Amino acid sequence: MPSASSAIGTIGTGRPYVGRFAPSPTGPLHFGSLVAAVASYLHARAHDGLWLLRIEDIDPPREQPGATDLILTALEAYGFAWDGDTIYQSESAEAHEAALRDLIEQDMAYPCGCSRKDLSDAPRGPLGVIYPGTCRNGCEAPETAVRVRTDDHPITFVDGLQGPQTQRLESESGDFVIKRRDGFIAYQLAVVVDDELEGITEIVRGIDIMDSTQRQIWLQQLLNYQTPAYLHIPVIAHPNGDKLSKLTGAPGIPLKGVRSMLVSALDALRQTPPHDLAENALPDIWRWAIENWKLKPLQGLTSVNTNSLGPNVLTSTPSIP
Repeated sequence: MPSASSAIGTIGTGRPYVGRFAPSPTGPLHFGSLVAAVASYLHARAHDGLWLLRIEDIDPPREQPGATDLILTALEAYGFAWDGDTIYQSESAEAHEAALRDLIEQDMAYPCGCSRKDLSDAPRGPLGVIYPGTCRNGCEAPETAVRVRTDDHPITFVDGLQGPQTQRLESESGDFVIKRRDGFIAYQLAVVVDDELEGITEIVRGIDIMDSTQRQIWLQQLLNYQTPAYLHIPVIAHPNGDKLSKLTGAPGIPLKGVRSMLVSALDALRQTPPHDLAENALPDIWRWAIENWKLKPLQGLTSVNTNSLGPNVLTSTPSIP
């Protein structure tokens, strides 16, 4: 669904602004997904930039048949207009493998035969298991993953909403998986390769993914890629405080009453929409939202509870047949 963008704006680096929304087809979009899409879309359009849609379909064991169609239908129903054709991550498989070979040839990646059981006694940190380097000097297991080597120098980026963020990968996560034992390229490598291929200049996404950023920057550095700017918005939480997600039973967004739901997303993003905005036509709602987009109300905010947004945000839509 191409947009009518003509002039392309720039970000602080002077590069033309290119943003993206990249859902996985593991189920329909829920309200938290909608909020992330709205933030990404508004930030791109407020910069007169491009906004790309990428379906991250490289994890077949987790994907649900029909989910991609539900995602596309929902985005169209809510008035999103992405630039160019829909991108499918699976179509970049050769580029993913080429990046993997590059890292192996640099001796920055190696096979690892460790199972979860093998790592059950490994230390844990904020990012999960800290890999102890068991296979760094060789591995004879018949089935292996591939890990990328890390070191302990600080990797810092300044998030557009959350401020400076620093990690030391070797001591906080250890060497991490970039190709799984089942043969699928891992998320961290695939997303870095695709963002480079598509010329993404700024990534707007939920704060629940923020702790992946330094691992992605590390891969960008090793592969001599550009590093985008990052902006992590607050997650949407259930009344009990749990993050709204497919795993916590978040329903898919409805395909009726989309204007009201879109305005609720603007409320979640602290955009203070007029009380009667939902009575306007969908293009007029988007026009108001782009013209009035502001980040300041979101500075430092990490979560928004659905209790503050009204009951309609948890209204369900038909599930995948």
